[in-house]
Amino acid sequence: MQLEVGAAGLRVSLLILLNVLYYYYVNYKRPLFLSFLVTFCVAEIINFVSLLFPEMRAVQIDYLYYTVNSLYILSYVFLILLMLRTMDFFEIIKKFPFHIFIMIVLDVFFVVIVTDTALHRLSYAQYFMEFLYNAVVMILLTVALINYLHKDDLKSINLLIGSIFIVFSEVIQLAYFYITDINILNVCCSLFLVIAFWFFYQQSRLGYEKHDRGPIYQDLIS
Repeated sequence: MQLEVGAAGLRVSLLILLNVLYYYYVNYKRPLFLSFLVTFCVAEIINFVSLLFPEMRAVQIDYLYYTVNSLYILSYVFLILLMLRTMDFFEIIKKFPFHIFIMIVLDVFFVVIVTDTALHRLSYAQYFMEFLYNAVVMILLTVALINYLHKDDLKSINLLIGSIFIVFSEVIQLAYFYITDINILNVCCSLFLVIAFWFFYQQSRLGYEKHDRGPIYQDLIS
């Protein structure tokens, strides 16, 4: 319906609600995950306010662009640290050297190709910001995948699925901003983001546990 400001306001409201749900209904609160939620929510609030007052962006240097994207990056860093702090690096490197190598190669390829699609629309500073942003998103997906291979439980697969939907959302958003402004892309971007946060919220209610009955995805489809 082309109600972009209203949609942004609804998105902010849902994120605030998610913060409240996590704070009041999750018994064991993890500071890093709470930091992820709060930082992401603050970025969304700033973005929403800038839509209400477009003159805030009418400056030579778009400080809001760099501020909001830096907050998004910081929020994803908190999520990455949340997973890294429970991972045994020596065991992972020993068990999954090939997986790690392949993921690094794919990450570099993905970040360069995706960021270059918007090259003609960006300044050097903006290109660096987008490159860093996409790199952090792919690191999030890589860490989530290795974390799942290492742990193979419900918490890790929820983190992985949430990270996959974050990647989908970010890629579609990039296409919407820099390639074509077809509205269905914006809708899909928001939908995937909601799905991602639902999986992240579900994992926040779980602890890591060992499973001896085969791959965990069998439990999800049963």
